[in-house]
Amino acid sequence: MAKKRPQTKAKRPQLTEQEIPVVGAREPCPCGSGRRYKACHGRAAAHAVTELVHRPFEGLPGECDWVALRELVPAATVELPLKGGLPEGAPSVTLATVLPMAWPALRRDDGSVLLGLQNDTASGDISRDLADTLQRALAADPGTPVQGRRAPADGPRLQDLIDPEGAFEPVVHSGFEFWVPDPENATPEVTASLERANAAAIPTVKLTGVDAAYWCETPEKNHLRWVMPHPEEQLLDALARLHAAGRSSLGEGTRLVGSFRAHGLIVPVWDLPSGVGAEDVEKPAAEFAERLAAALASDAPLTADERRARGGLTNRQVTLS
Repeated sequence: MAKKRPQTKAKRPQLTEQEIPVVGAREPCPCGSGRRYKACHGRAAAHAVTELVHRPFEGLPGECDWVALRELVPAATVELPLKGGLPEGAPSVTLATVLPMAWPALRRDDGSVLLGLQNDTASGDISRDLADTLQRALAADPGTPVQGRRAPADGPRLQDLIDPEGAFEPVVHSGFEFWVPDPENATPEVTASLERANAAAIPTVKLTGVDAAYWCETPEKNHLRWVMPHPEEQLLDALARLHAAGRSSLGEGTRLVGSFRAHGLIVPVWDLPSGVGAEDVEKPAAEFAERLAAALASDAPLTADERRARGGLTNRQVTLS
């Protein structure tokens, strides 16, 4: 009888978390565990991609305006300054609320880049998805739209690409003509998309006296939507104090009706009479900002009336994202 060889187990390569490559979900995990990738290291990778980031624009210049342009404003653009300056061949990078045919991004014929903000994103981190789209747009051939995809879990975020010292100054447009620098040569698809978008756009104006407040016009009444940076609980307490005291309006016929919750920030909403335009609420909004600052500074317990006012505001809160 042949003598059996002593069996020895080969040592598996020891890989660190940073060295685990991404393979197919059903393939053996490269870590050597013998399990499929999706049941081993792929589970953590998927979780990293899909985990929801509640304040994706935190740390960017103009966080409140990022939220407004993502959720509330139909047509607006912002020039984006990049860390280290613009790459060669890209004369500008412009954030746009919406692009034709809902493209995530577009590299124009002159090399400039348009980045769409209101597109669906594949992961739970809008900032990472937009950064991935921006990088691919800067590398795309001129005249090329960029399609969406799931960003790598270890890819950069907007906070890594945008100059934190740069200005964030939205320009609100009455329509989407900024899509087409040369309307006569636009394709029929782009022209049709432009007509549909213009027909659906709600007239919107950004106030100049306070930050991130946007007036909009609807058939029955107008509204003011104001994205605020304060912590939610503190802001709701302050609004309740003002509401209970009868000091939460923006003038005769106006009313604080509730708020949105969007990307980790609160957006109080006022109903305005249809005859009240954006210029009419500039001064009342600035005065309200002063009253709100005083209410935010108070740490006194809420009174019974203030608690009821807070409950009413909370019940009329709608989560957008």
